[in-house]
Amino acid sequence: MDAFYASVEQRDNPQYRGKALVVGGTAEQRGVVAAASYEARRFGIHSAMPSRTAAQRCPHLIFVRPRFDVYADISEQIREIFREYTDLVEPLALDEAYLDVTENKRGLPSATLIAREIKECIFAHTKLTASAGISINKFLAKTASGVNKPNGLFLIKPDQAEAFVERLAIDQFHGIGKVTAEKMRQMGIHTGHDLKQWSEIELIKRFGKMGSHYFRIARGQDDRPVEPNRIRKSIGAEESFAEDLCEREQMISALFELAEILKKRIDSSRSSGRTLTLKVKYADYQQVTRSKTVNEPIQDLDYICSLADELLQTTEAQQRRVRLLGLALSNLDGDREAEADCVQLTLKFD
Repeated sequence: MDAFYASVEQRDNPQYRGKALVVGGTAEQRGVVAAASYEARRFGIHSAMPSRTAAQRCPHLIFVRPRFDVYADISEQIREIFREYTDLVEPLALDEAYLDVTENKRGLPSATLIAREIKECIFAHTKLTASAGISINKFLAKTASGVNKPNGLFLIKPDQAEAFVERLAIDQFHGIGKVTAEKMRQMGIHTGHDLKQWSEIELIKRFGKMGSHYFRIARGQDDRPVEPNRIRKSIGAEESFAEDLCEREQMISALFELAEILKKRIDSSRSSGRTLTLKVKYADYQQVTRSKTVNEPIQDLDYICSLADELLQTTEAQQRRVRLLGLALSNLDGDREAEADCVQLTLKFD
Protein backbone atom coordinates (compact mmCIF):
# COMPACT_ATOMS: atom_id res chain seq x y z
CA MET A 1 0.00 0.00 0.00
CA ASP A 2 1.13 3.57 -0.70
CA ALA A 3 1.86 5.53 2.51
CA PHE A 4 -0.87 3.38 4.05
CA TYR A 5 -1.63 5.00 7.42
CA ALA A 6 -1.22 8.52 6.07
CA SER A 7 -3.33 7.75 3.00
CA VAL A 8 -6.15 6.40 5.18
CA GLU A 9 -6.15 9.64 7.20
CA GLN A 10 -6.21 11.74 4.03
CA ARG A 11 -9.04 9.61 2.65
CA ASP A 12 -11.15 9.98 5.79
CA ASN A 13 -10.37 13.66 6.41
CA PRO A 14 -10.70 15.84 3.30
CA GLN A 15 -8.97 18.75 5.06
CA TYR A 16 -5.72 16.71 5.09
CA ARG A 17 -5.63 15.97 1.37
CA GLY A 18 -2.69 17.42 -0.50
CA LYS A 19 -0.99 18.43 2.74
CA ALA A 20 2.18 17.31 4.49
CA LEU A 21 0.97 14.86 7.14
CA VAL A 22 2.46 12.25 9.41
CA VAL A 23 0.83 9.61 11.56
CA GLY A 24 2.50 9.40 14.97
CA GLY A 25 3.21 11.31 18.16
CA THR A 26 3.89 15.04 18.10
CA ALA A 27 7.23 16.67 18.73
CA GLU A 28 6.01 17.78 22.17
CA GLN A 29 5.15 14.16 22.98
CA ARG A 30 8.61 13.07 21.83
CA GLY A 31 6.92 10.73 19.38
CA VAL A 32 8.11 8.93 16.27
CA VAL A 33 6.75 9.07 12.72
CA ALA A 34 4.80 5.89 11.92
CA ALA A 35 3.94 6.96 8.36
CA ALA A 36 4.40 10.05 6.20
CA SER A 37 2.27 11.28 3.32
CA TYR A 38 3.99 11.82 -0.02
CA GLU A 39 3.66 15.57 0.51
CA ALA A 40 5.64 15.18 3.75
CA ARG A 41 8.24 12.97 2.11
CA ARG A 42 9.23 15.85 -0.16
CA PHE A 43 10.72 17.45 2.96
CA GLY A 44 12.85 14.36 3.66
CA ILE A 45 10.45 13.03 6.29
CA HIS A 46 10.15 9.25 6.63
CA SER A 47 8.89 6.59 9.01
CA ALA A 48 10.85 5.96 12.23
CA MET A 49 12.10 9.57 12.19
CA PRO A 50 11.76 11.43 15.53
CA SER A 51 8.72 13.72 15.36
CA ARG A 52 10.86 16.64 16.54
CA THR A 53 13.13 16.26 13.50
CA ALA A 54 10.13 15.98 11.19
CA ALA A 55 8.63 19.19 12.61
CA GLN A 56 11.93 21.03 12.08
CA ARG A 57 12.03 19.96 8.43
CA CYS A 58 8.44 21.03 7.78
CA PRO A 59 7.04 23.72 10.14
CA HIS A 60 3.49 23.35 8.78
CA LEU A 61 3.50 19.55 9.20
CA ILE A 62 0.23 18.01 10.43
CA PHE A 63 0.45 15.34 13.14
CA VAL A 64 -2.34 12.76 13.37
CA ARG A 65 -2.66 10.12 16.07
CA PRO A 66 -2.72 6.55 14.66
CA ARG A 67 -5.96 4.55 14.48
CA PHE A 68 -4.59 1.03 14.29
CA ASP A 69 -8.01 -0.61 14.59
CA VAL A 70 -9.11 1.19 11.41
CA TYR A 71 -5.89 0.26 9.58
CA ALA A 72 -6.30 -3.39 10.65
CA ASP A 73 -9.89 -3.51 9.33
CA ILE A 74 -8.83 -2.10 5.96
CA SER A 75 -5.88 -4.50 5.85
CA GLU A 76 -8.25 -7.44 6.29
CA GLN A 77 -10.44 -6.15 3.45
CA ILE A 78 -7.38 -6.09 1.21
CA ARG A 79 -6.31 -9.60 2.23
CA GLU A 80 -9.79 -10.86 1.34
CA ILE A 81 -9.18 -9.49 -2.16
CA PHE A 82 -5.84 -11.32 -2.30
CA ARG A 83 -7.52 -14.58 -1.30
CA GLU A 84 -9.85 -14.30 -4.28
CA TYR A 85 -6.79 -14.98 -6.43
CA THR A 86 -4.62 -17.27 -4.31
CA ASP A 87 -4.39 -18.85 -0.86
CA LEU A 88 -0.61 -18.39 -0.91
CA VAL A 89 -0.58 -14.98 0.79
CA GLU A 90 2.22 -14.09 3.20
CA PRO A 91 1.49 -10.83 5.05
CA LEU A 92 4.56 -8.83 6.08
CA ALA A 93 2.65 -6.11 7.93
CA LEU A 94 -0.77 -4.46 7.73
CA ASP A 95 0.19 -2.78 4.45
CA GLU A 96 2.23 -5.37 2.57
CA ALA A 97 2.19 -9.01 1.48
CA TYR A 98 3.75 -11.52 -0.88
CA LEU A 99 1.46 -13.48 -3.21
CA ASP A 100 2.37 -16.62 -5.15
CA VAL A 101 0.10 -16.64 -8.22
CA THR A 102 1.90 -19.39 -10.16
CA GLU A 103 -1.43 -21.19 -9.94
CA ASN A 104 -4.30 -18.80 -9.30
CA LYS A 105 -8.01 -19.26 -8.65
CA ARG A 106 -9.02 -17.18 -11.67
CA GLY A 107 -6.94 -19.24 -14.07
CA LEU A 108 -5.31 -16.10 -15.43
CA PRO A 109 -2.13 -16.66 -17.48
CA SER A 110 -0.42 -13.38 -16.57
CA ALA A 111 0.86 -12.26 -13.17
CA THR A 112 0.88 -8.69 -14.48
CA LEU A 113 -2.81 -8.96 -15.33
CA ILE A 114 -3.52 -10.31 -11.85
CA ALA A 115 -1.60 -7.46 -10.20
CA ARG A 116 -3.47 -4.89 -12.27
CA GLU A 117 -6.83 -6.43 -11.34
CA ILE A 118 -5.93 -6.52 -7.65
CA LYS A 119 -4.85 -2.88 -7.69
CA GLU A 120 -8.13 -1.86 -9.33
CA CYS A 121 -10.13 -3.95 -6.87
CA ILE A 122 -8.33 -2.45 -3.86
CA PHE A 123 -9.08 1.06 -5.10
CA ALA A 124 -12.72 0.23 -5.82
CA HIS A 125 -13.23 -1.14 -2.30
CA THR A 126 -11.06 1.22 -0.24
CA LYS A 127 -10.34 4.30 -2.40
CA LEU A 128 -6.65 3.70 -1.64
CA THR A 129 -3.82 3.03 -4.07
CA ALA A 130 -1.32 0.18 -3.99
CA SER A 131 1.90 -0.53 -5.85
CA ALA A 132 2.81 -3.98 -7.16
CA GLY A 133 6.10 -5.63 -8.01
CA ILE A 134 6.03 -8.72 -10.21
CA SER A 135 8.85 -11.18 -10.70
CA ILE A 136 10.09 -14.73 -10.23
CA ASN A 137 11.01 -14.52 -6.53
CA LYS A 138 10.46 -12.53 -3.34
CA PHE A 139 13.57 -10.37 -3.53
CA LEU A 140 12.91 -9.23 -7.09
CA ALA A 141 9.17 -8.69 -6.52
CA LYS A 142 9.80 -6.63 -3.40
CA THR A 143 12.40 -4.54 -5.22
CA ALA A 144 10.09 -4.05 -8.19
CA SER A 145 7.24 -2.86 -5.95
CA GLY A 146 9.19 0.29 -5.08
CA VAL A 147 10.17 1.30 -8.61
CA ASN A 148 7.07 3.26 -9.66
CA LYS A 149 5.51 4.29 -6.34
CA PRO A 150 2.91 5.59 -5.71
CA ASN A 151 0.21 3.65 -7.58
CA GLY A 152 2.87 1.83 -9.53
CA LEU A 153 3.28 -1.50 -11.26
CA PHE A 154 6.63 -2.88 -12.38
CA LEU A 155 7.63 -6.21 -13.90
CA ILE A 156 11.08 -7.78 -13.81
CA LYS A 157 11.11 -10.62 -16.35
CA PRO A 158 13.28 -13.71 -15.76
CA ASP A 159 15.74 -12.80 -18.50
CA GLN A 160 16.00 -9.23 -17.16
CA ALA A 161 16.65 -10.13 -13.52
CA GLU A 162 20.43 -10.30 -13.42
CA ALA A 163 20.97 -7.15 -15.48
CA PHE A 164 18.41 -5.26 -13.37
CA VAL A 165 20.17 -6.21 -10.14
CA GLU A 166 23.59 -5.28 -11.54
CA ARG A 167 22.38 -1.68 -12.10
CA LEU A 168 20.73 -1.42 -8.68
CA ALA A 169 22.35 0.88 -6.10
CA ILE A 170 23.38 -1.08 -3.03
CA ASP A 171 21.14 0.94 -0.68
CA GLN A 172 18.14 -0.03 -2.83
CA PHE A 173 18.60 -3.73 -2.08
CA HIS A 174 15.78 -5.02 0.10
CA GLY A 175 17.33 -6.48 3.24
CA ILE A 176 20.48 -4.33 3.15
CA GLY A 177 20.15 -1.62 5.79
CA LYS A 178 21.95 1.69 6.17
CA VAL A 179 24.79 0.33 8.30
CA THR A 180 25.48 -2.62 5.99
CA ALA A 181 25.19 -0.43 2.90
CA GLU A 182 27.77 1.99 4.33
CA LYS A 183 30.11 -0.88 5.16
CA MET A 184 29.75 -2.15 1.59
CA ARG A 185 30.49 1.27 0.14
CA GLN A 186 33.69 1.35 2.21
CA MET A 187 34.56 -1.95 0.52
CA GLY A 188 34.00 -0.38 -2.90
CA ILE A 189 30.56 -1.96 -3.37
CA HIS A 190 28.17 0.64 -4.76
CA THR A 191 25.95 -1.40 -7.09
CA GLY A 192 24.76 -4.94 -7.64
CA HIS A 193 27.51 -5.31 -10.25
CA ASP A 194 30.12 -4.45 -7.61
CA LEU A 195 28.60 -6.90 -5.13
CA LYS A 196 28.65 -9.62 -7.77
CA GLN A 197 32.44 -9.42 -8.00
CA TRP A 198 32.86 -10.77 -4.46
CA SER A 199 32.97 -14.52 -3.84
CA GLU A 200 30.57 -16.17 -1.42
CA ILE A 201 33.43 -17.08 0.93
CA GLU A 202 34.65 -13.47 1.01
CA LEU A 203 31.16 -12.17 1.77
CA ILE A 204 30.67 -14.70 4.57
CA LYS A 205 33.97 -13.57 6.11
CA ARG A 206 32.76 -9.96 6.05
CA PHE A 207 29.05 -10.41 6.90
CA GLY A 208 28.66 -13.82 8.53
CA LYS A 209 25.86 -16.10 7.36
CA MET A 210 24.15 -13.16 5.60
CA GLY A 211 27.06 -13.23 3.17
CA SER A 212 25.50 -16.22 1.40
CA HIS A 213 22.23 -14.29 1.01
CA TYR A 214 24.04 -11.25 -0.43
CA PHE A 215 25.92 -13.51 -2.84
CA ARG A 216 22.65 -14.94 -4.14
CA ILE A 217 20.60 -11.76 -4.42
CA ALA A 218 23.46 -10.12 -6.34
CA ARG A 219 22.57 -12.71 -9.00
CA GLY A 220 18.81 -12.21 -8.65
CA GLN A 221 18.42 -15.54 -6.82
CA ASP A 222 16.00 -16.12 -3.93
CA ASP A 223 14.51 -19.55 -3.21
CA ARG A 224 12.35 -18.57 -0.23
CA PRO A 225 8.77 -19.78 -0.71
CA VAL A 226 5.69 -17.69 0.00
CA GLU A 227 4.61 -18.91 3.44
CA PRO A 228 0.96 -18.19 4.31
CA ASN A 229 1.39 -19.61 7.82
CA ARG A 230 4.71 -18.06 8.74
CA ILE A 231 5.83 -18.91 12.27
CA ARG A 232 5.96 -15.95 14.61
CA LYS A 233 9.50 -15.41 15.91
CA SER A 234 8.89 -13.02 18.80
CA ILE A 235 6.28 -11.24 20.90
CA GLY A 236 7.04 -7.80 22.25
CA ALA A 237 5.92 -4.51 23.76
CA GLU A 238 7.70 -1.16 24.03
CA GLU A 239 7.00 2.44 24.98
CA SER A 240 8.61 5.77 24.15
CA PHE A 241 8.22 8.23 27.03
CA ALA A 242 7.09 11.85 26.83
CA GLU A 243 9.76 12.71 29.39
CA ASP A 244 13.05 10.90 29.96
CA LEU A 245 13.14 8.45 32.85
CA CYS A 246 15.90 9.32 35.29
CA GLU A 247 15.17 7.25 38.39
CA ARG A 248 15.45 3.49 38.74
CA GLU A 249 12.00 3.33 40.34
CA GLN A 250 10.47 4.97 37.25
CA MET A 251 12.21 2.49 34.95
CA ILE A 252 11.16 -0.53 37.01
CA SER A 253 7.56 0.71 37.11
CA ALA A 254 7.57 1.19 33.32
CA LEU A 255 9.12 -2.23 32.78
CA PHE A 256 6.51 -3.92 34.96
CA GLU A 257 3.74 -2.24 32.94
CA LEU A 258 5.37 -3.51 29.74
CA ALA A 259 5.65 -6.97 31.31
CA GLU A 260 1.88 -6.98 31.92
CA ILE A 261 1.24 -6.06 28.27
CA LEU A 262 3.71 -8.74 27.14
CA LYS A 263 2.05 -11.32 29.39
CA LYS A 264 -1.36 -10.58 27.83
CA ARG A 265 0.10 -10.96 24.33
CA ILE A 266 1.80 -14.22 25.29
CA ASP A 267 -1.49 -15.59 26.60
CA SER A 268 -3.38 -14.34 23.54
CA SER A 269 -0.95 -16.04 21.16
CA ARG A 270 -0.95 -19.20 23.31
CA SER A 271 2.83 -19.24 23.19
CA SER A 272 5.75 -19.34 25.56
CA GLY A 273 9.41 -18.63 25.01
CA ARG A 274 12.81 -19.08 26.57
CA THR A 275 14.59 -15.83 25.69
CA LEU A 276 13.68 -12.42 27.10
CA THR A 277 15.22 -9.34 25.48
CA LEU A 278 15.31 -5.86 26.98
CA LYS A 279 15.64 -2.85 24.68
CA VAL A 280 16.84 0.47 26.10
CA LYS A 281 17.08 3.71 24.12
CA TYR A 282 18.91 6.48 25.93
CA ALA A 283 18.13 10.20 25.67
CA ASP A 284 20.83 10.62 23.00
CA TYR A 285 19.10 7.91 20.89
CA GLN A 286 21.84 5.34 21.50
CA GLN A 287 20.14 1.96 21.73
CA VAL A 288 21.25 -1.24 23.45
CA THR A 289 19.70 -4.66 23.95
CA ARG A 290 20.28 -7.29 26.62
CA SER A 291 18.98 -10.86 26.45
CA LYS A 292 18.79 -13.88 28.70
CA THR A 293 17.88 -17.43 27.70
CA VAL A 294 16.63 -19.87 30.32
CA ASN A 295 15.84 -23.57 30.30
CA GLU A 296 12.20 -23.31 31.33
CA PRO A 297 9.41 -21.53 29.40
CA ILE A 298 8.92 -17.88 30.39
CA GLN A 299 5.19 -17.48 31.10
CA ASP A 300 4.74 -16.19 34.64
CA LEU A 301 4.38 -12.42 35.08
CA ASP A 302 6.55 -12.29 38.20
CA TYR A 303 9.27 -14.22 36.37
CA ILE A 304 9.16 -11.79 33.43
CA CYS A 305 9.46 -8.85 35.84
CA SER A 306 12.36 -10.48 37.66
CA LEU A 307 14.26 -11.16 34.44
CA ALA A 308 13.55 -7.64 33.16
CA ASP A 309 14.95 -6.13 36.36
CA GLU A 310 18.02 -8.36 36.11
CA LEU A 311 18.64 -7.29 32.49
CA LEU A 312 18.17 -3.61 33.34
CA GLN A 313 20.96 -3.85 35.89
CA THR A 314 23.38 -4.84 33.10
CA THR A 315 22.81 -1.52 31.27
CA GLU A 316 23.78 2.08 31.97
CA ALA A 317 20.13 2.98 32.52
CA GLN A 318 20.74 4.02 36.11
CA GLN A 319 23.46 6.48 35.10
CA ARG A 320 21.81 7.81 31.92
CA ARG A 321 18.38 9.16 31.03
CA VAL A 322 16.11 6.73 29.17
CA ARG A 323 13.56 7.66 26.48
CA LEU A 324 12.35 4.17 25.47
CA LEU A 325 12.07 0.72 27.02
CA GLY A 326 10.96 -2.51 25.39
CA LEU A 327 10.58 -6.19 26.24
CA ALA A 328 10.40 -9.05 23.75
CA LEU A 329 10.02 -12.79 24.14
CA SER A 330 11.65 -15.02 21.52
CA ASN A 331 12.87 -18.58 21.10
CA LEU A 332 9.16 -19.40 21.15
CA ASP A 333 7.89 -22.86 21.99
CA GLY A 334 4.73 -22.59 19.89
CA ASP A 335 1.15 -23.33 20.72
CA ARG A 336 0.73 -24.42 24.33
CA GLU A 337 -2.68 -25.85 23.57
CA ALA A 338 -1.15 -28.22 21.05
CA GLU A 339 1.49 -29.09 23.60
CA ALA A 340 -1.21 -29.79 26.18
CA ASP A 341 -2.81 -32.31 23.83
CA CYS A 342 0.34 -34.43 23.99
CA VAL A 343 0.31 -37.15 26.62
CA GLN A 344 3.41 -38.79 28.06
CA LEU A 345 3.04 -42.54 27.72
CA THR A 346 4.12 -44.89 30.49
CA LEU A 347 5.53 -48.33 30.00
CA LYS A 348 5.03 -51.14 32.51
CA PHE A 349 7.93 -53.40 33.25
CA ASP A 350 7.46 -56.82 34.81
